[in-house]
Amino acid sequence: MSSLPALAGLPGPAARLGKAPLSRKAKAAIIVQFLVNEGSDVPLSSLSEDTQAELTLLMGNMRYVDRDTLNTVVQEFADELEAVGLSFPGDMAGALNALDGKISARTAQRLRKEAGVRQTGDPWDRINALEVERIEKLVLGESIEVAAVMMSKIDVAKAATVLSKLPGDKARRISFAVSMTTGVTPDAVDRIGLSLAAQLDAEPDKAFVARPDERLGAILNYSNAAVRDELLQQLEEDDAEFAEAVRRSIFTFANIPERLNAIDVPKITRDVEADVLATAIAASENDDDKAAADFLLANMSKRMSESLREEADAKGAVKPKVGEKAMGAVVGAIRDLVNVGEIELLDPNADE
Repeated sequence: MSSLPALAGLPGPAARLGKAPLSRKAKAAIIVQFLVNEGSDVPLSSLSEDTQAELTLLMGNMRYVDRDTLNTVVQEFADELEAVGLSFPGDMAGALNALDGKISARTAQRLRKEAGVRQTGDPWDRINALEVERIEKLVLGESIEVAAVMMSKIDVAKAATVLSKLPGDKARRISFAVSMTTGVTPDAVDRIGLSLAAQLDAEPDKAFVARPDERLGAILNYSNAAVRDELLQQLEEDDAEFAEAVRRSIFTFANIPERLNAIDVPKITRDVEADVLATAIAASENDDDKAAADFLLANMSKRMSESLREEADAKGAVKPKVGEKAMGAVVGAIRDLVNVGEIELLDPNADE
């Protein structure tokens, strides 16, 4: 209830409880008790802890009020609500939450730092939403006990993936420490979550969301094969590890069999014109491209497969530029479906 913070400031003539005038805080307690008796959901947790404690103590010390006093206090509260034309959050934290998604993330982060306002919400939701690599980095920087709490709070599947990436000894020690978390209090778990979230807030802004290898891989996806192979070869001489990461980020026509789920092939045929598909199939000359063409043909309807084979045969030899353009169109359609969340690409290294 957005009006709760104003309960302690009710105006109007003092009602009477015995002979003493009612304080504004007492009026707030009366309103809360009245709403509770009526079965209303009163979100007192939105108030500060000090205010919640003070209100609870006040209600515990009050005994009863007569009908006239109750009616007077309720009428004052109703008049106060009717007089409000527009209410604001009242603090920087509330303003930032109200404008979430309306102002840039960079501006919001800067304002939070300047005002000393931490991001609201459950910190464990933020931690659980991180990529596995970022959680792994957090785990490696924390004690075994804290890491055990992290493994217990995040999704089971994600925790298993993180453990599998850790050094064997570290993973075993954390796994054993999980068995010792029975006595950890909710307050301790909350403090750990807030501490980890504070680390995330303290990280400097990044100009790019995607990793360098992902960005370069995306660029090379749209380069022709000759240029791509030459650049990768040169890159491998300078930084073999980075070159391998870039190769994994690249998705070309030849990667379709290992990255595309067979059940998603009909979605590709729906979004790519038959003539373009036939051109891509006709242009498949090397073994990898032929394997990709066969994969597509094997996982679509028999009627469409036969039709595309006939059309591809009829095209004969296809010029390299025309073939690459058709293959690029197929790959582009797949990436568009990935971007809208309709399909997901498989990880070729998932079983490693």
